[in-house]
Amino acid sequence: MDIIVTGSIAYDYLMRFPGRFTDHLIKESLHQVSLSFLVEDMTRHWGGVAANISFSMALFGLQPKLMGTVGRDFADYRRWLNAAGVDTSTVRQIDSVFCASFFVNTDLENNQIASFYSGAMALARNYQISDVHPGKPDLVVISPNDPVAMQNLAEECRQRGLRFVYDPSQQVPRLNGDELRSSLEGAYMLIVNAYEASLICDKTGLSIAQLRDEVEVLVITQGKDGAHIYVDGGLIEVPAAPVASIADPTGVGDAFRAGLFCGLALDAPWKVAGEMGALTASYVLEQVGPQSHRFTLGEFVQRYRAAFDDGGVLDQLTATQAARV
Repeated sequence: MDIIVTGSIAYDYLMRFPGRFTDHLIKESLHQVSLSFLVEDMTRHWGGVAANISFSMALFGLQPKLMGTVGRDFADYRRWLNAAGVDTSTVRQIDSVFCASFFVNTDLENNQIASFYSGAMALARNYQISDVHPGKPDLVVISPNDPVAMQNLAEECRQRGLRFVYDPSQQVPRLNGDELRSSLEGAYMLIVNAYEASLICDKTGLSIAQLRDEVEVLVITQGKDGAHIYVDGGLIEVPAAPVASIADPTGVGDAFRAGLFCGLALDAPWKVAGEMGALTASYVLEQVGPQSHRFTLGEFVQRYRAAFDDGGVLDQLTATQAARV
């Protein structure tokens, strides 16, 4: 399956606060917050939503084409992604700027406060899919990116008849109702978390039922409660996958998307595809950093079957792995 994943490619700076953010918020003074949280450690990781999704997809043996704009400090990151199996030929490097950077502080309850420096990502609006890929991909994923770039890509997909997933997630607060509605038009799938879904409804005036009517597939992740997949007039409730321990939540949603898209590529039933997403997310939750996890296809299938029932669908994965050997 020829999949282009568009969106942010960034360096992640992950910090841990040994307390709870909520203990330091005064309800009566939220209109004038001025806080500084002393953290115990900070680590730098490969990140960015599109890169994270592509990395986890590559673990399944897919070779997604990563589309985004990066800066002059991308060389090591490119080698990392290429070695993982991600096609970076569709990445555009701009040497006058640095790569985007994501700064996130996580507390004891895995609440997060984050900031994002756009860097080279701000120039993504200057590129179209046709500039980097001459063919017609089977699926385009429009994940968080420069807001204008996201709108441009959605319009290009509509004009060219390309099937696309609209995944505004972290950019929902930045986009207004008209921008969200126009970009959503013609999308095959909308995928967001529960809070973002509520925010989209508030900004657009659409209800969840109306959002369901806008797309063929609506996926709303529910954190520790799994995910809801609205498709074919029904609701599929996907539970979260068991985790050995929780190290850091950064990139968990990206991993869910990767597993879901792999299920889509396998033409798996939606429940199985959703469970693949849930399990992929659990691998990331157990590690610090969104690209620190590893699994073989055999290990993934074994762990999946310890928690879920795929009805033999995932035999395709192990058969693919055996064929490569």
